[in-house]
Amino acid sequence: MSSALVGISPTPVEVPPVVHGLAARLRSGATVVPVWRNEYGGLTVRLGPLAAPTSSAPSSPYLKWVPDASPSPDPLAEADRLVWAGSFTRVPHVLDAGRDARGSWLLTAAVETDGEVATSAVEPRWRPYAERAAIAIGVGLRRFHDTLPTDTCPFVRTARMRVAALTTDASAPLDDTERAALDRALGDPPPPDRLVVCHGDATVPNTLLDRVGRFAAHVDVGDLGVGDRWSDLAVTTRSVSRRYGPGLEPLVLAAYGVAPDPERIAYYRALWDAEEAVRARRAA
Repeated sequence: MSSALVGISPTPVEVPPVVHGLAARLRSGATVVPVWRNEYGGLTVRLGPLAAPTSSAPSSPYLKWVPDASPSPDPLAEADRLVWAGSFTRVPHVLDAGRDARGSWLLTAAVETDGEVATSAVEPRWRPYAERAAIAIGVGLRRFHDTLPTDTCPFVRTARMRVAALTTDASAPLDDTERAALDRALGDPPPPDRLVVCHGDATVPNTLLDRVGRFAAHVDVGDLGVGDRWSDLAVTTRSVSRRYGPGLEPLVLAAYGVAPDPERIAYYRALWDAEEAVRARRAA
């Protein structure tokens, strides 16, 4: 999820009653701690224990809730992708998922490394170690791309499919002027450099690091699918610059093991921005 707030601070967040009710049903007696929010109404909370945790107790799970008709990725679609990807790489384990008239939800276990919960690379603790985090993000994305098999992946995310979805979205239809502007901004996609199973939102917030800053896992794979690896790399490198500051994109690419590709970077960033604009229209 882009443009999210980790820790919800300094902006206070009131957890909707529907989320409290869902949490009580899924984990009776659990405390509800907001940890994530996006601009489309999606909310992630941690379901903590009432008593102090013990070494034998499982870590607090995370509950993602998306209101009905939100343009956020569907939690049920993400659950399918997590189950599939979890056979090949480290992603959160799905505990529950469902949908009702008010929204959809996904309950996942925390990701642990050496007995400690892995943390998002966007958390403030990693900012003094931005170079280390940038390298870990590049290493993790390369591992993701190299590990997941394209020939058996049931999900597809090519540039042409994404553009087609933009122009045919009935919930946010484009008029002739907007369609022409989109054609000018995007045009024909460059031929794929290398087809991989793309994360779909491989940003800094969606990369988990262990306690010393090594790559641990990816989260938020609701847009996972086969596509050009630059559709991830273009977004990942820009996210690193936005979250940590300029000058770190070369570290990400070097850790991944690829030279910059300005044409594909420009195209896939423009495509991402167009998708975000349509999501914002749907939310409005």
